[in-house]
Amino acid sequence: MPLYRDEGVVLRTADLGEADRIITMLTRDHGKIRAVARGVRRLKSRFGGRLEPFMRVDALVATGRTFDVISQVDSIAAYASSIGGDYALYTAANVIAEAADRLIGAEHERATAQYRLLIGALAALSRRAHDPVCIGDSYVMRALALAGWMPRLASCVMCGEPIGSPAFLSVSSGGVMCVSDRAADAHRVDAGTLAAFRALVDGDWRVLDGGPLPSAAHRLVEEWSEYYLERPIRSLRLLD
Repeated sequence: MPLYRDEGVVLRTADLGEADRIITMLTRDHGKIRAVARGVRRLKSRFGGRLEPFMRVDALVATGRTFDVISQVDSIAAYASSIGGDYALYTAANVIAEAADRLIGAEHERATAQYRLLIGALAALSRRAHDPVCIGDSYVMRALALAGWMPRLASCVMCGEPIGSPAFLSVSSGGVMCVSDRAADAHRVDAGTLAAFRALVDGDWRVLDGGPLPSAAHRLVEEWSEYYLERPIRSLRLLD
């Protein structure tokens, strides 16, 4: 079978048979892949703990007919070791991994920018660089923006005029609306919530590190991701 080598982050695993697992990874050069790790559930597995969620690894993979097969794996960054012992970090990491898995549907399609964003978010979590909820929410919005679903937050999506107060936001319309052009599903957002939501989209840590994230901004992340992914990110609800 042809071989390829790539680095990737384990997003999730699923048991297969008595000793194997299917490993879903987002890789740097091959996009999302699903590959079988044979014997990984045995006590004396040659893979050890390197194929657990949130691990960043260098993998040698054999191309298969149904699933690829992981032949060799080496650890690059053990994000899981620092994340797994803290509930807040672990929950945020699950948000990130689930969002990446949902967002990238097709396999073996290169998504380098998404991969870089993923490892940046997990690295920030592992070193506790910012509030875990903010890291997770910002990752979700920035990943959606990379995929083409960036909200328009500075000017009305209908008339194009700069947004003042009051401001309204319609998820289905793609952003903010003025009082004259607001759609039926648009709801009013206060200035603090809008500023926090904009900071999440931009990854503006000067704003996000200034205080607790408004709960309304977190709910906007849930609404935005559920609408454009066409199903909820279940891990986000654990943060409510």
